[in-house]
Amino acid sequence: MVELFPVLLPLLLVDVINPVLFALMLVALSSERPLGNSTALLAGHTLAYFFAGIVIALGLAQITGRLMNPHPVDYMVSTAVGILCLWAALKSRGGAASEEKTPEKALTPIYCFGIGAVVNFIGVPFAVPYLAALNQILKADLSSQASLLTLGAYNLAYALPFALVPLLRVLLGERCMPFLQRVNAVLVRAADALMPLMLLLIGLGLIADAALYLWSGKGLI
Repeated sequence: MVELFPVLLPLLLVDVINPVLFALMLVALSSERPLGNSTALLAGHTLAYFFAGIVIALGLAQITGRLMNPHPVDYMVSTAVGILCLWAALKSRGGAASEEKTPEKALTPIYCFGIGAVVNFIGVPFAVPYLAALNQILKADLSSQASLLTLGAYNLAYALPFALVPLLRVLLGERCMPFLQRVNAVLVRAADALMPLMLLLIGLGLIADAALYLWSGKGLI
């Protein structure tokens, strides 16, 4: 499990550059129930992310079990995810990756929990690194318990930077908002500048990894 960390860390760093989620956290902080709404938003996102990963993993496990040849199938999935990364890289050019979607309804913790659960479908390119990370966990051929622990650790590591948002509100009150707005602006610029390039590199790496495995029986990662 530990040997996966060098592979998952670059994917996590790409995954965390998510100005859509961060901007929605700021919207929740600006509501009448800032702590409840922002915490519920992040909780909804984290739980949905984790359970979606489990569902996808179970589906892939059933496919590979039926075909009785999991390793080539896993690398075929890598190819598909790589192509999806290339598509997302094209889609996220010109600032499209960081387009902000603001909820239109009055914010409540329950509504924010639901918004958090679907935020990855609002910003499609930001779900792609997660799929790539999940694919690497499946390819590692870990036990079910180790796979769940690795997936859970990934999701917790993803959530930690965003958990600083309500924490800063508790510690600093309204004084933290100008700072968080500046952080959001930096995230938007970083996503617009780096996301297409990083998705392109991840996509090319996954495709090259699968091609090498199918050619020689041993992949890059």
